Amino acid sequence: MKTISQLSSIHYSNKPYIIQKSEKGFDLYTDFSKKIILNKNNIYDFLNQKFKKKKKFSPTDLFIGFFGYELLNNLIDIKLPKQKNLNFPKGIFYKPEKKITLTNNLNFDLSTKNKVNHNFKINIDKKSYTKIFDQFKKKIKAGETYQIKICTKYVNKSKIDPLDFFCRLSKTNLAPEAFMIKDEDYSIISCSPENLITKKGYNISTKPIAGTLKKNKSLNKKKALSYFQNNIKESKEHNMIVDMERSDLSKICEPGSVKILKLKEVEEYKDLYHYVSLIGGKLKKGIKNLDIIKSMMPGGSVIGCPKISTLQLLNNQEKENRNIYTGSFGYIKFNGDMRFNIIIRSLLNFKNISEIAVASGVVIDSNANHEFNENYIKAKALIDLFK
Repeated sequence: MKTISQLSSIHYSNKPYIIQKSEKGFDLYTDFSKKIILNKNNIYDFLNQKFKKKKKFSPTDLFIGFFGYELLNNLIDIKLPKQKNLNFPKGIFYKPEKKITLTNNLNFDLSTKNKVNHNFKINIDKKSYTKIFDQFKKKIKAGETYQIKICTKYVNKSKIDPLDFFCRLSKTNLAPEAFMIKDEDYSIISCSPENLITKKGYNISTKPIAGTLKKNKSLNKKKALSYFQNNIKESKEHNMIVDMERSDLSKICEPGSVKILKLKEVEEYKDLYHYVSLIGGKLKKGIKNLDIIKSMMPGGSVIGCPKISTLQLLNNQEKENRNIYTGSFGYIKFNGDMRFNIIIRSLLNFKNISEIAVASGVVIDSNANHEFNENYIKAKALIDLFK
């Protein structure tokens, strides 16, 4: 109970704080001594900074925050055309001075709850989606890409309480890479299931997700696995992403060290099942943080493949900036270890505008109606928070 009361005190003090899902529960970071707003000019200094070697590091010897989608494109020399945007920062990292371990269940009831607008506007309707889908199908047939993700956004205007949203989301749809950030002028709430980078010493792994199935009463994990195994489209999509992530790891790992640790398993969430694999390797000596970020980000499973040409196709088609969506949240420890997710299943609230972005994959066997509906399934857990 002490930790919950600490969370309550921090929340109502209006101090910025971050909550991140951990193996044992949640980690809360606050009392930030530094806040670094990233841009294309200072990103290199941030990633190349050197830390003092210590015999023992404290739990707060780290930077925690996020890289936005646009910044990650800039980092690998991909330029984005002029797009509609919220003027939201391209990335922010914090240096915490306090870390609090919270229990696995955030039983936190707010005394007052804001009435929120539950009506969302979608930026791409089914007719527009189908038109984009058909254009990308032609690109696939022409060999310009093998798989590509179409992003749609659900937007409304509401003042929200991010902690209320995050607690309810954690109770109904807890995900291994969930997090929230509360700052003065923005908040992010996420039930992201996908780990992009886990680095400890020279060992590094990634856990791509490719394959989504809506839950119903007749399904269970065994039946979901059978569905994925026998569905040509889902299997093809998953195989391509696994191959691409292996290739990304191979650029920074010792030759022959990259292995598939778990292949094509099913994970269960509130509204859906996911098809996942786990890939690991051993880093080459001399590989730096900048090398790792440039090789692994943006995460291929939410872009398509091949990554570079597909990013260029996506960016030329999309009229709005993705902001945080398909960026990465996580930490870089001063001893060199890091953990980053892919920012999906996430809600950005900035200047009282709430934005939920989702995407589904297009391959040669895809169906436009199915993929459009899949996007809504992915967004539903977050949209339900407004009801």
